[in-house]
Amino acid sequence: MAETETAQQPTKQIVSATDGAIVELKRLLDAESDVDGVRLGVKGGGCSGLSYLLEFSKEQERDNIVEQGGIRFLMDRKSTIYLKGIVLDYKEGLEGKGFVFTNPNATSTCGCGESFSV
Repeated sequence: MAETETAQQPTKQIVSATDGAIVELKRLLDAESDVDGVRLGVKGGGCSGLSYLLEFSKEQERDNIVEQGGIRFLMDRKSTIYLKGIVLDYKEGLEGKGFVFTNPNATSTCGCGESFSV
Protein backbone atom coordinates (compact mmCIF):
# COMPACT_ATOMS: atom_id res chain seq x y z
CA MET A 1 0.00 0.00 0.00
CA ALA A 2 1.50 3.35 -1.04
CA GLU A 3 1.67 6.23 1.37
CA THR A 4 -0.20 9.31 0.31
CA GLU A 5 1.56 12.62 0.56
CA THR A 6 -0.24 15.71 1.63
CA ALA A 7 0.77 18.72 -0.42
CA GLN A 8 1.36 21.66 1.85
CA GLN A 9 0.45 25.07 0.61
CA PRO A 10 3.04 27.78 1.26
CA THR A 11 1.98 30.20 3.94
CA LYS A 12 1.00 33.51 2.38
CA GLN A 13 2.76 36.38 4.09
CA ILE A 14 0.79 39.31 5.45
CA VAL A 15 2.79 41.66 3.21
CA SER A 16 5.45 41.16 0.58
CA ALA A 17 7.97 43.28 -1.29
CA THR A 18 9.38 43.09 -4.78
CA ASP A 19 13.09 42.59 -5.39
CA GLY A 20 13.38 46.27 -6.34
CA ALA A 21 11.87 47.37 -3.03
CA ILE A 22 14.15 45.03 -1.06
CA VAL A 23 17.28 46.38 -2.81
CA GLU A 24 16.29 50.00 -2.15
CA LEU A 25 15.32 49.34 1.48
CA LYS A 26 18.66 47.62 2.12
CA ARG A 27 20.47 50.60 0.61
CA LEU A 28 18.55 53.01 2.82
CA LEU A 29 18.93 50.83 5.94
CA ASP A 30 22.72 50.88 5.54
CA ALA A 31 22.63 54.59 6.42
CA GLU A 32 20.42 54.10 9.49
CA SER A 33 21.44 53.16 12.99
CA ASP A 34 19.49 51.90 15.97
CA VAL A 35 16.51 50.57 14.01
CA ASP A 36 15.06 47.07 13.93
CA GLY A 37 13.33 47.26 10.57
CA VAL A 38 10.88 49.03 8.32
CA ARG A 39 7.50 49.96 9.77
CA LEU A 40 4.51 49.62 7.47
CA GLY A 41 1.35 51.16 8.75
CA VAL A 42 -1.90 52.93 8.05
CA LYS A 43 -3.12 56.20 9.50
CA GLY A 44 -6.21 58.30 9.00
CA GLY A 45 -5.92 61.04 6.40
CA GLY A 46 -5.32 61.64 2.74
CA CYS A 47 -7.90 62.33 0.10
CA SER A 48 -9.24 58.75 0.18
CA GLY A 49 -9.47 58.35 3.97
CA LEU A 50 -6.40 56.25 4.92
CA SER A 51 -2.73 56.91 4.22
CA TYR A 52 0.23 54.55 4.14
CA LEU A 53 3.07 54.87 6.61
CA LEU A 54 6.59 53.73 5.69
CA GLU A 55 9.45 54.50 8.08
CA PHE A 56 12.44 53.03 9.89
CA SER A 57 11.51 51.91 13.38
CA LYS A 58 12.34 49.94 16.49
CA GLU A 59 10.25 46.87 17.19
CA GLN A 60 7.23 47.57 19.40
CA GLU A 61 5.48 45.18 21.74
CA ARG A 62 2.80 43.15 19.93
CA ASP A 63 4.09 44.02 16.44
CA ASN A 64 3.44 41.57 13.65
CA ILE A 65 6.77 40.91 11.94
CA VAL A 66 7.37 39.64 8.42
CA GLU A 67 10.91 38.98 7.24
CA GLN A 68 11.74 38.96 3.55
CA GLY A 69 15.10 39.27 1.82
CA GLY A 70 16.84 40.30 5.02
CA ILE A 71 14.35 43.10 5.74
CA ARG A 72 12.12 43.01 8.82
CA PHE A 73 8.71 44.57 8.21
CA LEU A 74 7.09 45.73 11.46
CA MET A 75 3.33 46.32 11.68
CA ASP A 76 1.05 47.20 14.55
CA ARG A 77 -1.99 44.97 14.84
CA LYS A 78 -4.50 47.59 13.70
CA SER A 79 -2.56 48.39 10.53
CA THR A 80 -2.10 44.71 9.74
CA ILE A 81 -5.84 44.40 9.07
CA TYR A 82 -5.58 46.96 6.24
CA LEU A 83 -2.21 45.78 4.93
CA LYS A 84 -2.97 42.08 4.50
CA GLY A 85 -1.92 41.03 1.01
CA ILE A 86 -0.19 44.30 0.15
CA VAL A 87 2.85 44.35 -2.16
CA LEU A 88 5.50 47.03 -1.70
CA ASP A 89 7.41 47.97 -4.85
CA TYR A 90 10.02 50.56 -5.79
CA LYS A 91 9.69 52.33 -9.13
CA GLU A 92 11.92 54.71 -11.06
CA GLY A 93 10.79 56.62 -14.11
CA LEU A 94 10.30 59.97 -15.79
CA GLU A 95 7.80 61.06 -13.15
CA GLY A 96 10.23 60.39 -10.31
CA LYS A 97 11.04 57.49 -8.09
CA GLY A 98 9.61 56.06 -4.92
CA PHE A 99 7.85 53.27 -3.12
CA VAL A 100 4.50 52.10 -4.47
CA PHE A 101 1.85 50.14 -2.57
CA THR A 102 -0.39 47.65 -4.36
CA ASN A 103 -3.27 46.92 -2.01
CA PRO A 104 -5.83 44.27 -3.02
CA ASN A 105 -8.13 45.44 -0.20
CA ALA A 106 -8.47 49.02 -1.44
CA THR A 107 -11.83 49.83 -2.98
CA SER A 108 -10.52 53.19 -4.19
CA THR A 109 -7.15 54.89 -4.36
CA CYS A 110 -6.33 58.55 -4.83
CA GLY A 111 -4.47 59.71 -7.93
CA CYS A 112 -1.14 60.05 -6.13
CA GLY A 113 -1.39 56.50 -4.74
CA GLU A 114 -0.64 57.59 -1.19
CA SER A 115 -4.10 57.12 0.26
CA PHE A 116 -6.90 54.60 -0.11
CA SER A 117 -10.25 53.48 1.26
CA VAL A 118 -11.66 50.03 2.00
